[in-house]
Amino acid sequence: MGEYSKALSSYERALEIRKIALPPNHPNLADSYNNIGIVYTNMGEYSKALSSYERSLEIKKIALPPNHPDLAASYNNIGSVYDDMGEYSKALSSYERSLEIKKIALPPNHPNLAASYLNIGAVYKNMGEYSKALSSHERSLEIQKIALPPNHPDLASSYNNIGMVYKDMGEYSKALSSHERSLEIRKIALPPNHPNLATSYNNIGNVYFHMAEYSKALSYYEKAQDIWKKSLPSNHPHIALVKRNIDIVKEKM
Repeated sequence: MGEYSKALSSYERALEIRKIALPPNHPNLADSYNNIGIVYTNMGEYSKALSSYERSLEIKKIALPPNHPDLAASYNNIGSVYDDMGEYSKALSSYERSLEIKKIALPPNHPNLAASYLNIGAVYKNMGEYSKALSSHERSLEIQKIALPPNHPDLASSYNNIGMVYKDMGEYSKALSSHERSLEIRKIALPPNHPNLATSYNNIGNVYFHMAEYSKALSYYEKAQDIWKKSLPSNHPHIALVKRNIDIVKEKM
């Protein structure tokens, strides 16, 4: 937290200097408010983050053309904060506004469009609107397949997201297939003890658990635990999570 307060202090000092040196709606002021918003987001101070991002957006609306990509970035940041606050309809509205601008400002298969569909899919999942979530994540994946190399980590993230939605829908064989594809890519793209590999193992374990295949679930949970213990601090929540998963599955066996 000390590093965040130092960063905040630096960004606020930069903002004060820019307020004196620049016209009131100069884009650099918007950048300062945006940077302050990022720090507040990382600190979990969401209402302050929102206020900073909205001030940044106000300036950008005056300083930039109406469909400038920087406006899309602001709407995306605002959507992300609303998402963190659990205000999903507001998050969705901001993410969709961001996507509208990107569709005008960017080529049709630009990776930033895929990122928007991913964010929209995540909100729909949180809202329990699984078919809409699936549609958004699949659109994201389609763009990534065109825009990115075949074993890019972002493709693995998309397959992972699709797998999570299928699991929530109770479509376990489809969930398993998606998570296994995600794992295959991560094995190629990432170092052998990368935390995201453990995420894949844990998610596959979750699917097997719901299928009542407890010995397979345990095997995958233990792989996840092994990697997370090597790659994360001992007090990280993921380590507690997978230990709980292992304890629960052992009770079922």
